[in-house]
Amino acid sequence: MKRLAGLETEYGCMAPESFGLPAVPTRVRDYIFKKKKLGLIDLHDRDYDEPAGNGGFLFNGGRLYLDMGHVEYCTPECLSLADVVAYDQVGEVLLQQALQELHLASEVSFLKNNIDHYTSATFGCHENYLLHREAPLTRRNVDTLLAFLATRILLAGSGRVGMTLAPRRYGKVESSEFVPYQISQRADFIQTDIYEWVQFNRALINARDEPLADYRRFRRLHLLLGDSNLLPFCNALKVGTTALMLDLLEADALPELAFELPVDIMRKLSHQPSGPWKVQLLDKCECSALDVQEMFLEAACSGKIDLDADARWTVEAWKTTLHHLRHDPQALIGKLDWVTKQYLLESFIESEGITWRDGWLESLDLEYHQLNPAKSLLAGLPGTALIEQGLPGLAKRDFFLKPPPNTRANLRSEAMRTILHKKLSYVIDWDLIYIGEGKQIHLDDPFVHDIKTLHTFRTTDPR
Repeated sequence: MKRLAGLETEYGCMAPESFGLPAVPTRVRDYIFKKKKLGLIDLHDRDYDEPAGNGGFLFNGGRLYLDMGHVEYCTPECLSLADVVAYDQVGEVLLQQALQELHLASEVSFLKNNIDHYTSATFGCHENYLLHREAPLTRRNVDTLLAFLATRILLAGSGRVGMTLAPRRYGKVESSEFVPYQISQRADFIQTDIYEWVQFNRALINARDEPLADYRRFRRLHLLLGDSNLLPFCNALKVGTTALMLDLLEADALPELAFELPVDIMRKLSHQPSGPWKVQLLDKCECSALDVQEMFLEAACSGKIDLDADARWTVEAWKTTLHHLRHDPQALIGKLDWVTKQYLLESFIESEGITWRDGWLESLDLEYHQLNPAKSLLAGLPGTALIEQGLPGLAKRDFFLKPPPNTRANLRSEAMRTILHKKLSYVIDWDLIYIGEGKQIHLDDPFVHDIKTLHTFRTTDPR
């Protein structure tokens, strides 16, 4: 890829109410940092809801912490699709191993999903992409990007049973519309196109200008609409296609294409797992959402941007996926999450002689997202392993302890090991590290990865 990317995944947790305090996420966090010693826990308050000890950075360059009671795992800054997906999978394995080693796995489950069917709560998978500050974020380009994101769920949705109603704890509300299954877990929760905050009035694009790097050179595109993906192919396709769209944006080479109400379009598409996926453009013309995606694919192949190995993999995967969505969706079983989950649930419905209204299916919906392979519906499904996806440059490294060697995550990890070895005090953040008495390491350039080329190191006088 030509840009840094990373994922933040919020995990659901199911545990018996009798467990009491401390809650399972707290016990798992403490086990990872204090027993396994896989990172350095925060010694400072990061925010009013992130006190000291709430989480910390990991030696692999990522971060793990508690966010409003649930575990959140962030990948390090990555420059390849293979690294994004591999480090994202580390979060899954870390949490499951912690449950097993704490002897909790028989009673407790972590879920990599985005919906609590009982409370109608949602938890996200946020995507982060580095953009150059001078990227032409014109109204035309932003409208096109929104159209891409609204139709991207056909590639990247994780699927879900039912639709979002009022929380059942307040009394189940019946809807005149019955949606037995839909493509995206997050579609019912996205409320607007662009907005600054994360928790309220959720948007396709989070407008908060927080680059976590040199603000004069970079900005960070923060996306809230995406589902958490279990299948590596789907995860890589989601990130790869979006990265290509941003390459086109920076080259000011996006096709001119806009929807009047992209959020409504996304929700409508999500409610139609069997099609027809018709969308209305701003000029009132109607076409297929697959045609819209084809336009974006053609733009990526137009020669207006250079295609590296990751981009070439993405283009071929994109082309194949759109072809199968048109002609043979079952060929995408084991590739796209929403197609795979639908196939598994339909097979169960047929074998048990039940209907989509059976409450059993909501339970199975969650089992698809189980991190425990003994309970997961995905366990044993052939062709789903990361190594089988043909991603370029998949490294042979310890993704649990080693950071990407080609981003600033490498510097942060080196600094953390020095801190641990010399027992120094510290404050660690994505773009700045304080060590001991007055030493600072500035990581404003997220591409600088070698201490020999880091020119922003300086010592300040604490007086």
